Amino acid sequence: MPSILTVLLCLELYLSQRVNAQKRTPSKPVIWAKPDVMIPKGMPVVIWCQGTHKTVEYQLHFEGQLSASERPKTPGMMNKVKFPIPAMTSSTAGQYRCFYRSGELWSEPSDPLDLVVTGMYDIPTLSVHPGPEVISGENVTFCCHLETATTTFFLLKEGRSSRPWRRYGKVQAKFPMGPVTTAHRGTYRCFGSYNNHVWSFPSEPVKLLVTDVGDPSLVPTEHISSPDSWDPYLLTTEMQFQEDPALRNYAIQNLLRIGLAFLVLVALVWLLAEDWLHRKRTQEGTSRASSLECRRRFRTQRSLDK
Repeated sequence: MPSILTVLLCLELYLSQRVNAQKRTPSKPVIWAKPDVMIPKGMPVVIWCQGTHKTVEYQLHFEGQLSASERPKTPGMMNKVKFPIPAMTSSTAGQYRCFYRSGELWSEPSDPLDLVVTGMYDIPTLSVHPGPEVISGENVTFCCHLETATTTFFLLKEGRSSRPWRRYGKVQAKFPMGPVTTAHRGTYRCFGSYNNHVWSFPSEPVKLLVTDVGDPSLVPTEHISSPDSWDPYLLTTEMQFQEDPALRNYAIQNLLRIGLAFLVLVALVWLLAEDWLHRKRTQEGTSRASSLECRRRFRTQRSLDK
């Protein structure tokens, strides 16, 4: 009995600590950029940060340093704020994170948001070999060339779900693909990069046309895996971030509380059952002892009578 009670008390303590930890550290906020994470030089961009409905203050950090702070105009109603950047430049390109304060507690940092400025310096040229019109199953190679000294190139297929490829080269880089399928159809551009967040002007678009020959062995894939592939800039929309992070925390806390209450209920039922069984055994033992005593006295009385 003591060992079971000890286990239940330990579980209760653990669950209480989990609930208290949820209360001590608010969940991390969500951060995103509109209209995109790749912004031409001089164009505006807005960074959004979303916390919980109890948020009273937000902070935006750029490259690890405090950049701006903002308070919701209607606390308790709005759970997100915006940090506008009027004109994108190389000095505003980089990695951003945001925090929020609920009461006296600051949240964990958001996931990193990498903003890229494009339209810097020269324009690269992009070509595709053996040509822009191929049949499914062939191998193609995109070649990006830029005279300005750079060693990093990115190839991007237009589309909201696109991820840039990264390759290295002195004045040019090659991006092999294949065997291609109809999923590779689309318009491609390339960039030269002066660092991960400062890119050149985009190249002129190159449209790849892939004719389907009906080979069932060719499974359409958006990209061929490559050790040099790189996708920190997943293009997303604001609608993907409308879920309040607090709801998830409340659900977890409620589950923990329900679990704790269930364990306490089980412990009480077990204790009541043990007490009932103990009383029953005691009563049975008392009755048995009384019966034996009566028999002993009866036998003694009969012996005396004889």
